[in-house]
Amino acid sequence: MGKATKSTKKFVSSGKLKKTIELRKKQQQVRKKYQSRRGAKSGPKSTIPQPPDDSDEEDDEENIPAKSNARFKKKMTVDDVLEAAFIDGSDGENALEEDSDGDEDENLEDDFDDNASFGSVDDLDEEGQNHLLELSKLADKDPEFYKYLQENDKELLEFSPEGMQGVEDDDASQDGDVEMGEERSPALTTEVLRKWQKAILEQRSLKSLRKLLIAFRSAAHMNEDGQTLAWTIDNSSVYNKLITTTLRYTPVVLEHHAPYKNLPNGKFKPPTQTAKFKTLQKMTLSYFHNVIHVLSQLTDSELLQLAVTESAKIIPYIISNRKAVKLYLKKCLELWSSASDSIRIASFVAIRKLASATDQSILDHVLKGTYLTLVRSSKATTAYTLPSINLMKNSASEVFCLDQAVAYQHAFGYIRQLAIHLRNSMKEAYKQVYNWQFIHSLDFWCIVLARASDAKLESESGVPSELKPLIYPLVQVGLGAMKLISNGRSYPFHLHIIRSLLHLTRHTQVYIPIAPYILPILTSTLSSSSRSKASTLKPLDFETQIRTPQQYLKTRVYIEGLVEEATFILAEWLSTEPVHGSIGFPEMTVPISIALKKAIKVAKSNKSGKDSAAIKTLVERMEDSVKWTEQKRKAVRLAPSMISAVESWEQRELKDKVGESPLGKYVKVQRKAREKQRQLMQKAREGESEILEQV
Repeated sequence: MGKATKSTKKFVSSGKLKKTIELRKKQQQVRKKYQSRRGAKSGPKSTIPQPPDDSDEEDDEENIPAKSNARFKKKMTVDDVLEAAFIDGSDGENALEEDSDGDEDENLEDDFDDNASFGSVDDLDEEGQNHLLELSKLADKDPEFYKYLQENDKELLEFSPEGMQGVEDDDASQDGDVEMGEERSPALTTEVLRKWQKAILEQRSLKSLRKLLIAFRSAAHMNEDGQTLAWTIDNSSVYNKLITTTLRYTPVVLEHHAPYKNLPNGKFKPPTQTAKFKTLQKMTLSYFHNVIHVLSQLTDSELLQLAVTESAKIIPYIISNRKAVKLYLKKCLELWSSASDSIRIASFVAIRKLASATDQSILDHVLKGTYLTLVRSSKATTAYTLPSINLMKNSASEVFCLDQAVAYQHAFGYIRQLAIHLRNSMKEAYKQVYNWQFIHSLDFWCIVLARASDAKLESESGVPSELKPLIYPLVQVGLGAMKLISNGRSYPFHLHIIRSLLHLTRHTQVYIPIAPYILPILTSTLSSSSRSKASTLKPLDFETQIRTPQQYLKTRVYIEGLVEEATFILAEWLSTEPVHGSIGFPEMTVPISIALKKAIKVAKSNKSGKDSAAIKTLVERMEDSVKWTEQKRKAVRLAPSMISAVESWEQRELKDKVGESPLGKYVKVQRKAREKQRQLMQKAREGESEILEQV
């Protein structure tokens, strides 16, 4: 019998031999029991290996590490299927054949043998001497990383070339103790961690990085049963230091040895498939799975934010592994929809990094997952959850604008789905439309189209947006939803849709007829035959309501709030560039002015003139703006057939100066007043929560 190889010694020292033998015995018992039930002695032979005898023990030790999941899957039998030994958590959509997370972690030390996977590490020692010059330029290249080193590891910046050889020797001897040590793993100390830090920072040592990642795996799985770990971590400060060091240093080493390319369009190109990159890829993939595992365990917000931020820098190195991409995307979407604002933003940056890959299929997964996560998170809307939902909508719209050709397919399908819900609600229950998910979905697509089809950006680039054709069907869905039910309790729902369409028309400068849907709210409220009743209820928050509570109907506090809200939205629509910037603005306001003046007269006759004060002010500002527009177009000699000349005059004399008109100034004052009121309400909520916590 020949001399045992290094991999055999490492396998024996890891303590896995006994577990492997016991597992084989159990598999044999299951196989025999299954064959006895079938009663067929001549059945197909199982591929499960026989339990080893004492004489064959060393031969088994050499063969065990060489087994691979891929080879095992190809020879599966019925016995293997019943034993479920093939289940590794991968899904069938993967283009590449991948190992399971657990298998990669268990064989981490065997896969990264110095003489096999890292045979060129010794050659990198000479290359590491050149990093002295890079170290001196670190403050200019990466000031954030240099500042971190100054605050936390100042000694690492004081490089001593003469002492590096001793450090490597100490590491080699200590690693030998780890490999051939006793059953209990040694405790990781700050001194050992600092030695690895020095080698990584000063020489970009792959060997030290491998040791650091093995220790990181021990930190990720240290509280789990059945795990064979290389290190024991007993100190919380060492644990935090190890997590922070691994997260910050790994991207630096990988970017040095296998840099990736950022393309001019904002996307990135993965590193070239060189021999060194293929060597690093499996180690990087295993580390990435451990990071995903750690993201589910961390409770400290700062450490969790650091983990998400730094793990995003590893995405170009694992982008070819679909299983890792899906797991990471799922975790980032979970944090994006449920964590604090700082972690939400960091998670979105990671999601955007995934969407920046050149692989279109990954972008498809990102767009679909982002939209579905948003819809699921918007089932319930309160004053406390609304800011988070708005943050999700604004950030998700940025992802959908990265590649408009790909986003068009998703947007078309989801807008069509909204239209189908609306059509079914006309025949069946209206609750498919009158819910928060429909409202937020409609508002989200208005934000996406407003961002993608912004008129100013289109005029600067000279290229029309690919998503612009979707504006018409989306507007039709919104207008149709308002026509579905038009009673007094549905007015908050109508105001939500009108705000979304108003945002769309303000950015795209596409005329949307909103006035016919606002005027009925004002006229019906003021022309009510029954007088409003007094109430001690607090003012209704129209941003967090889609249906008026029964106790608010016909109360003075509700009527005043509804009239104020509808009047402000009507004023905003009248001051937009497609309306106020049109040469026909005086003629467009005639029916609106007539309807509002009639409502004011009816309100006076019902002795509710106080409710119509805001409408009266709006009518006065509107008439002043009509005179302002007529004064500007007096000296103009344009015929209706001169469309291009009319458009250029509108842009120059009206649209660019809408803010200077009487109506434009009135809207600015109203916006400031409402913003101040909103801030006071937010402070009141926070103060109320603080009082409750103290009690």
